Amino acid sequence: MSQLVSYALGTFVALFPITNPVGAVPIFYSLTSDFSKRQRLEQAKKVALNASTIMAFFFVTGQAILDFWGISLGVLQIAGGLLIARTAWTFSETYQPRYVPNSADTAQVKDIALIPMAIPLISGPGAIGLVIGLAAQDPQWSNYLGGLLGIVLLGITLYLCLAWGELVVKIFGKGGIRVLSQVLGFFILAVSIQILANGIFTLLQELGVR
Repeated sequence: MSQLVSYALGTFVALFPITNPVGAVPIFYSLTSDFSKRQRLEQAKKVALNASTIMAFFFVTGQAILDFWGISLGVLQIAGGLLIARTAWTFSETYQPRYVPNSADTAQVKDIALIPMAIPLISGPGAIGLVIGLAAQDPQWSNYLGGLLGIVLLGITLYLCLAWGELVVKIFGKGGIRVLSQVLGFFILAVSIQILANGIFTLLQELGVR
């Protein structure tokens, strides 16, 4: 039981800076500026569900994907570490929303829950690479359940951030959210270096280098 809880919390902590639920708030509100409160809450629910489902899918099928393509865990960790480092660099720069439509475009937006919110803003390549690496690291049922629980916790956190986003924006302000995103970028970089180091160590073991 303790291992399950530990793995769940570890998965949540690893994913949080990469998915950045708080940083997604201003983008979400810019995309739903002409939505009613009920429509915005419905979109927030869909975003959280879509992002969680995508990450859970790759977490469960991660080992099968590696086996199918003949990719070793070490190589995946190195590639994932480099990819996450790129994400960290983006957040360490002055944060700007990647997609902010003008008023004419916004009026035409019907459903932003899958694209661009869930993909690629939240459950992007960095998050997908991380969950595949986590799943392949120690494939046990308790770890699988713990990882899925961590993803569910992240989904709930994401929904609360988006649902209470107006309050988050008021508390932090645009400047505060920008600073928070840059701080998260530092932690994302630390995560990427750790994954990269683990990947190099694993690859050397796979090659029989001691």
